[in-house]
Amino acid sequence: MTNKREQGAHFFLQSVEPSAIFTPEDFNDEHKMIAKTTLDFVKNEVTPHIEQLEHQDFELTVKLLKEAGDLGLLAADVPEDCEGLDMDKVSSSLIGENMSRSSSFSLSHGAHVGIGTLPIVYFGNDAQKKKYLPDLATGRRFAAYALTEPNAGSDALSARTTAKLSADGKHYVLNGQKQYITNSAFADVFVVYAKIDGEHFSAFIVEKNYPGVSTGPEEKKMGIKASSTRPLILEDAMVPVENLLGEPGRGHVIAFNILNVGRHKLAVGCVGAAKEALEASLQYATTREQFGRTIASFPLIQSKLADMAVKTYVTETIAYRTAGAMDQAFAAVGSSEPGAPQSKVKAIEEFAIECSINKVFGSEALSFVADEGVQIHIVAGFIQEYPLERIYRDARINRIFEGTNEINRLLIPGTLLRRALKGEIALMPAIGKMQQELMGMIDPPDESTPFAVETFIVEMLRKMVLFVGGTAAQKYGQKIDQEQEVLAYLADLAIVLYASESVLLRAQKAKQSGATHADLQGLMAKLFIVTSYEQAGQWVKLAINAMEDGDELRTLLSVSRKLSKNLPFNAVKVRRAIAKQILEAKRYLA
Repeated sequence: MTNKREQGAHFFLQSVEPSAIFTPEDFNDEHKMIAKTTLDFVKNEVTPHIEQLEHQDFELTVKLLKEAGDLGLLAADVPEDCEGLDMDKVSSSLIGENMSRSSSFSLSHGAHVGIGTLPIVYFGNDAQKKKYLPDLATGRRFAAYALTEPNAGSDALSARTTAKLSADGKHYVLNGQKQYITNSAFADVFVVYAKIDGEHFSAFIVEKNYPGVSTGPEEKKMGIKASSTRPLILEDAMVPVENLLGEPGRGHVIAFNILNVGRHKLAVGCVGAAKEALEASLQYATTREQFGRTIASFPLIQSKLADMAVKTYVTETIAYRTAGAMDQAFAAVGSSEPGAPQSKVKAIEEFAIECSINKVFGSEALSFVADEGVQIHIVAGFIQEYPLERIYRDARINRIFEGTNEINRLLIPGTLLRRALKGEIALMPAIGKMQQELMGMIDPPDESTPFAVETFIVEMLRKMVLFVGGTAAQKYGQKIDQEQEVLAYLADLAIVLYASESVLLRAQKAKQSGATHADLQGLMAKLFIVTSYEQAGQWVKLAINAMEDGDELRTLLSVSRKLSKNLPFNAVKVRRAIAKQILEAKRYLA
C-alpha cells in the first residue's frame, strides 16, 4: 500500500490507499464554479433550444458554441499563451459532464474541444499552436477530427487517403474521403490522417477553405441529431507543408493518444447523461400513479432506480479517479518545462488501459440506465415529449465512438501484455506470486469488520485477472491475440477489478472524512462489488473452459473455485435502502 501517485495499470498488481485517488468529494471551489458555469449555460442558453438544435440548425449551434467560448468553456485544455485556460483534467471533465445535459449539442462541443483541438495542443509545433489554438479556444474557429474512412474504421492504419508532395515542395496534395466526421457542417479546421506516398501514415491540419476540400451531405442518424455528421472529401486538396502535424509516418502516435483522451471524455459525458436519465426517472416515478399509489412505491421500480444509481456512481467514480491520476502525472511534468507536451502525451499513454475501461464501462452503464429509464417511464419513455426517448437514442453511439467496445476489450489485455513484455509493469512476478498463494488456503473475510468483505472481493478479483491472464499467456504465447473470446473475458475481469477497487476506495475515503452521503456510498459500493464478484466467477469459468479440456481443465476449474467464494448478501435489502434515499432526494446522490 502506498500514498505515492497512481501509476497507469498498476491496479493489476496492488491497491493504493483511499487518500491516493481523486474522488468527487475532492472538488475544490474552482471545480464547483466551473461545473456551475457550465450547467447554468446549458440550462439557460441551450436547453430552451433543444428542439431547434435537434432539427439541425447549425447556425444556432455555432452561435451557442461562440457563447460557450466567451465563458471559457472551449479553452480548458488549451495553454494560457494561446488564449486558453490550461485547466486540470478534473475541471475539463466537469465541463464535459455538465455539457452532456445539452442533448447532442454536447457532441458538437466535445468533438471541438477534444479530438478536434487536442491534436494541435499536444502535437503541434509553436507556429501551429500560435496560428490555430487562440481561435479554437475562443470560438472564432471550430475543429473536427477526420480519421474514419469507408474502408478504415477501427483498423485506422488501413486508410486509403493519400498525400503527395507537390512539385514545388510547398504543398501536400491530399486525395481521399473521410466518413462520419462530427462538426463537418461548420468546422473551419480538420485534423486529417493520410498516407504520404501511400505508405507513411501522417496527420495534417486542413482548413475548409483550402482548394479541393469539401463536405458531402448530412447523414441521417438514429440519434445525436443535433450534431453534424458528414463525409469530408479531399480532391487534390492543397495543404501547405507547414501544416504537417507531428512527424511524417508518426500519425498513429497522434491518432491513438488522442483517442485515449477521447475515451475518457466520452465516459465523463456518460456520467452527466446517466444523472439526467436517473433524475428524470425519479421525477416520473414519484408522480406517476398506478393502482392508487405512485409507481415509486413498488419494489421492482425501486430496484431499477437503485441499479441505475449504482451504475452512475461507479461511472462517476472511475472517470474522476482517472482524471485525477492524469492530473498527478501532468503535475509531475510541469507545464512550462521544455518538452512538457510530449511528456504529457506519455502520461496520457500511461493511462491508456484506464481510458479504455472508462469508455467501455461508462458507455454500457449509460445504455443500461437509459434503457431502464425508458422502462420506468412506460409508454411515455417512447414519446419524444419526454427526455428519455432522446437520451436512449443518443446513448447508443457511445459503444461505437472512439473505437468500438469490442476493440477496446481487446486493447485492455493487449496493452497490458505489451507493457509487461517491455518491462514497464511487473506482471509476470505478480502472476507467479498469485499462483503460489493459490496453492494454500484462502481465508474468508471477517464480515464484522467494515469493508472487509469488499476488500476481500477486490483482492479475489485481482487474483482472477492474474489467474486467467497467466493461464492465457502460458497457453497461447505470442498468438494470444487470436483468442478474442478469452481476451474479452479477461477485459471484463479487468474492468470490474478497476471499477470495484475504485468504488471501494471512494467509499472508504468518504467514511473516513465523514462525507454527507458516506453510508449511501457504502451501500452502492457493496452492491456493485458483490454482484460483480458473482459475475466475475462465471467469466473465469468460461475463459478456462475456452482454453483447456480434460484433466487440465478439471485442475484449473478446481483452482478457480478457490477464487469464487459464496458470500451471504441480501441484495434486495440493499437495493431498497439505496432507493429510499434517492427517492427522498429525487436526484442522484453520492
